[in-house]
Amino acid sequence: MNTLPWIDIVVIILYMVGTIAFGSWFYFKSRNPEGFTSANGSIPSLIVGLSIFGTYVSSISFLANPGSSFIKNWNPFVLSLTILPATWIAVRYFVPFYRSAGSVSAYAHLEERFGTWARVYGTLCYMFTQLARMGSILFLLALPLHHLFGWNIALIILIVGFSTMIYSMLGGIAGVIWTDAVQSVVLILGALTCVILIPISMPEGPTQIFKIACSESKFSLGSFHLDFTSQTFWVVFLYGTVINLQNFGIDQNYVQRYLTARSEKAAKRSLWFGSLLYVPVSAFFFFIGTALYSFYKARPDLLTDPVLQKQIASGNGDGVFPFFIVHQLPPGITGLLIAAIVAAAMSTVSTSLNGTATLTLTDFYIRFFRPNASSSERMKVLYSASFCWGILGILCALAMIRAKGILDAYWVLAGIFSGGIVGVFLLGFCSRKANNRGALLGIIAGTLVLIWMSAAAFGFWPNSLDSVKSPFHNYMINVIGTITVFLVGFGISILLPNRKKE
Repeated sequence: MNTLPWIDIVVIILYMVGTIAFGSWFYFKSRNPEGFTSANGSIPSLIVGLSIFGTYVSSISFLANPGSSFIKNWNPFVLSLTILPATWIAVRYFVPFYRSAGSVSAYAHLEERFGTWARVYGTLCYMFTQLARMGSILFLLALPLHHLFGWNIALIILIVGFSTMIYSMLGGIAGVIWTDAVQSVVLILGALTCVILIPISMPEGPTQIFKIACSESKFSLGSFHLDFTSQTFWVVFLYGTVINLQNFGIDQNYVQRYLTARSEKAAKRSLWFGSLLYVPVSAFFFFIGTALYSFYKARPDLLTDPVLQKQIASGNGDGVFPFFIVHQLPPGITGLLIAAIVAAAMSTVSTSLNGTATLTLTDFYIRFFRPNASSSERMKVLYSASFCWGILGILCALAMIRAKGILDAYWVLAGIFSGGIVGVFLLGFCSRKANNRGALLGIIAGTLVLIWMSAAAFGFWPNSLDSVKSPFHNYMINVIGTITVFLVGFGISILLPNRKKE
């Protein structure tokens, strides 16, 4: 357990207070539904691009990417490379589609193609995954801070959760995007600081990093064999492609950002900027993990924490980067890096809050209850929904403190639902022959496949049925589930077409 110098505490407090004040300032531009949900299409493309980058990054990425390359190699970096083809597809097809759709909801299209049930299904899937995302982000932010400083996990969750909720409610999407942009800059500066400081801290100079790392293949992107039962290059590539198509094609968080840009051209430019920015920054994080491996290999006397040593021995390196931040960085810089980790968490949670509040209004309240609701009534719904979803996210994070298995269970279920929605969206987007019956049966078939694969991957499959257990790697769950939904949906639509009206 460590005590932060006063200067680091001041940096963190000033950052938190400044973020709340800055995000809340946009209240004056978000006092109508259009301003709250799309900023009236007034955000500069550079700021939207930084927000897209911030939406993609989270505190999990800040800790998990260095932890992964510390323990293993650069194989997960392949996921970052799949952003490039996914961005091209999104710029070519998705951005123009949503800019001309006339709805701030990413799932209104599903109702036009397959009926009301499809829109409700898509919206609920999104809301469920965002609730899981908010809870896990807050919990996984609090965990390393608790281990390092002895801070109360519940208190960290409450402070960060309520702070984020305040400016998300008051500032609307404009406040979220502008604070995302600032937080993205803080995060990048934090990463760059470590990329510079770790190499110059090596006993024999920066080149020692590469000597040690290359001798143990720490820069490897993984095996190129066509093996889908282990984490090969191609498994991560397929997984990343599906995940990024999901992000840029059907995720409300990204779709709303397309609509906040001043024009279609500006939206495309924003997406390219945010996506291309993530690739080198992601490489920075993986390099940090590799550099830390070499650093502690050369200076094993500095890795003294027995708890961390036990975690590393079990294959978990997520605590290495925070340990380095606290023990090897000078005061002030430590506060900046902790602020960067908090920034990544706040950016993710605020994005989820605004997206879920927006869909609560558009896809449920207006769609089913009050289609002619006044502007003031809609704002009340947006504020109430932001507050309620924020409380649910905080409660979800608090529940994870005691229920050790809840995090894995959440992501299993989130994977099941997200895989289904990607498949049905691509079915409707790519095939004019796809119909309601095909989409529904495709989702049922895809969900069964996802349950079969998830149960085996996460240890829920009964031993008596080992002979029919899924042999595929965890990363193939969404890939195969999405393909199943699409192929079954398309096949049923061809075999059982809609009857032509007389």
